Amino acid sequence: MKKVITYGTFDLFHQGHFNILKRAKELGDYLIVGVTSESFDIERGKLNVKDSLLKRIENVDKTGFADEIIIEEYQGQKVNDIIKHKADVFVVGSDWTGKFDYLKQYCEVVYLERTKDISSTAIREKNISRIGIVAGRGDDGGFILESQYVSGLHVEAVYSEDVNVADDFCQKYELNKACYSYKEFLDSIDIVYIRFSGEKKYEYALGALKQKKYVIVDNYAYNSPEQIEEMQQCAKENGVVICENIITAYLRAFHQMLWMVHSNCVGRIASLGIKMSSIDFSSRTRFEDMLIYALFVSLKIYGDKLINASINTSYICDADRKHYGIILNGDGVFADIDIGIGVEMDSGLRINGFDGIVVVENDWWNMGFFQINCRDKYPKRYSFNFDGNGTRYMLQELMIMIESKTDESTRVFYKESKLLAELVGRVKESIKA
Repeated sequence: MKKVITYGTFDLFHQGHFNILKRAKELGDYLIVGVTSESFDIERGKLNVKDSLLKRIENVDKTGFADEIIIEEYQGQKVNDIIKHKADVFVVGSDWTGKFDYLKQYCEVVYLERTKDISSTAIREKNISRIGIVAGRGDDGGFILESQYVSGLHVEAVYSEDVNVADDFCQKYELNKACYSYKEFLDSIDIVYIRFSGEKKYEYALGALKQKKYVIVDNYAYNSPEQIEEMQQCAKENGVVICENIITAYLRAFHQMLWMVHSNCVGRIASLGIKMSSIDFSSRTRFEDMLIYALFVSLKIYGDKLINASINTSYICDADRKHYGIILNGDGVFADIDIGIGVEMDSGLRINGFDGIVVVENDWWNMGFFQINCRDKYPKRYSFNFDGNGTRYMLQELMIMIESKTDESTRVFYKESKLLAELVGRVKESIKA
């Protein structure tokens, strides 16, 4: 007898789940299905799970494909289950291609192609929001994989003005369809992720908002404050939200740190030190991408005081390597920002108070922990879950806003977005001068 084993959360059970169980069953004589427990979902970073464990088990059982249902409760359980149940084949969706190759020493590993052409009506009936991606290039930055860790989302389509980019993207990520008309694209989705760095980003965002679509935008602050205000007003008028994709803004560690700093855990803030290297941040990043993150943290620490702060900059270039120095100085404000493109430097965040110091080492923008050093006290480290590239936390916040019908994110307030755009513009003008 040939035994097949597969695993999943199976939340908001839909046709895609049904299909993978059906195809898994066809690969053998006996199918074992592992359903993740609530505690394990939390441990592995799965967010926003709607159905109870009992409900998810019941939905799997109703298909009639599972000969045996087990509970997956911890990391590493798959190996033990394969050995214990003498499974011959391990089956998982092609979204995870390569991730489970280590199991090949125990059994055959089969990656099943992602289910395409799932009925949009069926998706809507399950209260699953359909996401479409406006692609300027051929990669998704990990967005699609991250979206699978947030229940209630399904990436449906891609749009690009370049037909080849749209086709290649659709095939690479096994999406339902590639769209060559922006109107057709908007008609097929509920949420638009604009992964596009061109000047038409504003046009794409505004067009989606007018069609009552929720919008996620990378590097929102590239736009002028006037454009940002227009987009925000359009979102409010149409009962949707435009969400700025600054990952740090949605991390638990970052918000805990802000709360403690503003509660005077290190006393009055004396200065802020920020260091960032593109070597740590992203090999394909631009100066402006990193600047937005640095100024966002400064804004969250100092608030409206930054409006009247003076800005002084320096710029050093060595072939393709560049170093930017930025000083924000004003009444109650002093921030020293170093940004290196291709420059070896120790990234980090340091908040200096009169009674102590907050330290975040290395890639602080992916903050999973921070440390507080106070006079006459032992250093204390605060740690929080951080999984993937952080996009799932932004998507979780967006789902909360959709479900609660909130018209503005509390992670990045609209007024902060406008001020951030003003600061980015002032820094760039200072560098040009």
